Amino acid sequence: MIESWLKSNTYHHSVFWDIMNIVREKQRQQLTISLCIPTLNEEATIGKEIVLFKAELMERYPLLDEIAVFDSGSSDDTREVAASFGADVYLSSDILPDMGTRRGKGENLWKAIYQLRGDIIVYVDADIKNIHPRFVYGLVAPLVYRSEVKYVKAFYDRPLAFAQNIRPSGGGRVTEILVRPLFSLFLPELAAIIQPLSGEYAVRREVLEKLSFPVGYGVETAHLMDVYQQHGLAAFAQTDLDQRVHHNQPTESLGRMAFGIMRTFFTRLERYEMIKDLGKMNTIMRQFQTRDAVHEHLLTEIQEEERPPMIDVAEYRQRWKK
Repeated sequence: MIESWLKSNTYHHSVFWDIMNIVREKQRQQLTISLCIPTLNEEATIGKEIVLFKAELMERYPLLDEIAVFDSGSSDDTREVAASFGADVYLSSDILPDMGTRRGKGENLWKAIYQLRGDIIVYVDADIKNIHPRFVYGLVAPLVYRSEVKYVKAFYDRPLAFAQNIRPSGGGRVTEILVRPLFSLFLPELAAIIQPLSGEYAVRREVLEKLSFPVGYGVETAHLMDVYQQHGLAAFAQTDLDQRVHHNQPTESLGRMAFGIMRTFFTRLERYEMIKDLGKMNTIMRQFQTRDAVHEHLLTEIQEEERPPMIDVAEYRQRWKK
């Protein structure tokens, strides 16, 4: 199954070079497509992304029906810059205010389902230095052309940016050290997804609205596991976008990310009855840093709270007549 899926459901973005053909098929099916860009303090890169996507994928080729920024409460000018270049800009805490607000990227992704009108929602991170239209059309095309595909993930080479320099290879450390080994042990078919933690993916609304959303680090892992349980590997596709240039994260941050992902992963294994009697997992991540020969003990609470499937939210059902 894995080898067959890799051959039939793995693409290179160049296969979809004819954007106008994607647009024609989209229009024939009367589909709408929304772009969600989650942000937190991304004033340096957000403007370039919006200008590019608006010029190429709304004005030149009418592939996107809306471009929206969902902000977690930036302290810089992210929202102002995004609005000045023509994006719809939302403060996450203003959406579904009666349900409160949580900190984390997953919160933005979840609330985007309520706000956006697209039959397909494509998520693209805001910190991409080599942004290109392929980050959208390479992901939505398999959904437009193949009705059985429900969720499309990006993969790419990930050279890492350090100040003014680019290291030519690297990245994907949490994937290769944590997520791929876990998938290989418990859900081996999901190990066929080359970059399960990529922040770029496109999904059908009918799938997204039925998923629960960890608000923090575990959201991408949770998506893959839940869609796989509901629809199997055949529901996925993946597209090679060549290269994504972004800033490197320090090892300490990746450790906290791994902690959150593991909480999500094992919670779902228990939910699927693949393991039993997990018990209450600890929420404290313990790390150390050495400063002036003193070993400082750092404690971070990481709970990975989850939002319910959007289809279960009364305001959403009323807004979209579900």
